[in-house]
Amino acid sequence: MKKRHEQKLVILSMLTLMAMNIPLLLLFDSADPLFGLPIIYIYFFTICMFSIVVTYIILKRYHE
Repeated sequence: MKKRHEQKLVILSMLTLMAMNIPLLLLFDSADPLFGLPIIYIYFFTICMFSIVVTYIILKRYHE
């Protein structure tokens, strides 16, 4: 894997960590459910799924 593709994964990891930081998590911490689930759960699992999908695309596309 080339250096720039490794850098993409590092940037993705940093963005994921920033998205799961306490101040951002507290923005979505409310008692109102969406589809029967608390909004914070939906936010957390959406961020996880986004990170997994983008990582898969980078690895699948640029793996040598």
